[in-house]
Amino acid sequence: MGTGEKGREIMRFGFICILVASSGLCHGQNQPASTTGSSLPSEDLKMRVQRLEAEVSELKQMLKQLQAASPPKDVVVGASDAIVNSDSDPPSQSTTHLASGQENSNLSANDRKSLAFLRDTTINLGLDTYYAYNFNDPVGRVNVLRAYDILSNEISLNQASVIFEHAPDVSNGRRWGARLDLQFGQATDTLQGNPSNEPRPEIYRNIFQAYGTYVVPLGKGINVDVGKWGSALGIEGNYTKDQINYSRSYWFDFLPFYHMGARVGIPLNDRFTLNYWVVNGTNQVEATNGFKDQLFGFTAKPHKTVTWTMNYYLGQEHPDRSVAACGPIPVQPGLCFAEITPAPNGRTHIFDSYVSWQATPKLLFALEGDYFIQRLWANAAPGQSSAPAHTDGGAAYFQYQLTPKLAVGGRAEYMSDRSGLFSGISQALKENTVTFDYKVADGLLMRYEWRRDFSNQPTFLSDVQGVLKKDQTTATLGLVWWWGQKEGSW
Repeated sequence: MGTGEKGREIMRFGFICILVASSGLCHGQNQPASTTGSSLPSEDLKMRVQRLEAEVSELKQMLKQLQAASPPKDVVVGASDAIVNSDSDPPSQSTTHLASGQENSNLSANDRKSLAFLRDTTINLGLDTYYAYNFNDPVGRVNVLRAYDILSNEISLNQASVIFEHAPDVSNGRRWGARLDLQFGQATDTLQGNPSNEPRPEIYRNIFQAYGTYVVPLGKGINVDVGKWGSALGIEGNYTKDQINYSRSYWFDFLPFYHMGARVGIPLNDRFTLNYWVVNGTNQVEATNGFKDQLFGFTAKPHKTVTWTMNYYLGQEHPDRSVAACGPIPVQPGLCFAEITPAPNGRTHIFDSYVSWQATPKLLFALEGDYFIQRLWANAAPGQSSAPAHTDGGAAYFQYQLTPKLAVGGRAEYMSDRSGLFSGISQALKENTVTFDYKVADGLLMRYEWRRDFSNQPTFLSDVQGVLKKDQTTATLGLVWWWGQKEGSW
């Protein structure tokens, strides 16, 4: 019951008591005499009226005290105290919003902006584990020429990932965004652990991606990213849940994993986008020379079921300095170098193309072709060899969705590593992979994989130290968990 109602009920009760006690003299001096008795003396009547006025004054004072002690209407009480009946005043609007878990109407503009930011930011987590068995029983339990599934006969953590993303939303007036991918586990060392590429790999080792985005309001919107991102050279990517197979191809392991720099995507229409990058180098956050690598390419959708990507990458991957002991002048840790004179200046050219075709809602085909050529010297001086080193080949993929929970995929791959750029020796590498997927639940995937690698040269470890074989066969069980608000591929 509201405070006003309480006061009015008290006053009504007081008046009734006084009127009864006064024998019906509620109208003061205008009250007629009783028909059954004599009239009251005037002095007695005055005294009763005075008592009546005193009672009314006392009741008014009590009402004021009750009003002063009652809480404001917008104070939220506990659930056990929030008893509402048909006779009580309706709760205030702000109390109703808080009780129902809705946004408080009294939030400031800054509070609302913070909530809107959190609604548009996704936090996503992934956990990728596996058990692989190599039938060669290799010394040291190592699977040769693998990118991620590198250990045999061990339960292993491939990678644990955390992704923060605040993507641009042009339709709502926000043209900027950012993304940060943190990664831990075996894959982290594979991605960023080569001192020949990174002067200080330990600084950036757990940061797989970190870039900001701005959509320039020209044409259909020019997308500009600045920072570090996973390379788009090659059809395969970092996150296992988005791949057809559990293991990665030779080409994924050979082509760049990431770049640091700026990239631009210019959509000419809904089916054709031009791409341009300028970066420090391949797998380099900190450059090892003064040359800036570049990529020119496009992504086309000639049909709604077909996506085609073409890339040409021009770089110079030879360092112009080497690590040296620091002198008397203090510098940043790991930044003491000696000049390489003359420094090799040969160029690296990568031609990379891949296409995917969703033939039916259940059947997917994909093809990739690559040509990699590198020279040590651009213009060889007498006595310097400028013969180029070549690596070329490609891969073919398919995936068929048997049921909503079951799928089968395959990969056949060939790499002609004639100059040993990938494997260290001149050889022809091949591999065949078959993968079965079982989707346990949304965000939990089991993968069963059989893979056979073989070469025309002894390459793969055996169970005898120093003895190599021309092939290796592995069976792998992968378990991949992921959760978060980001939809689609990561």
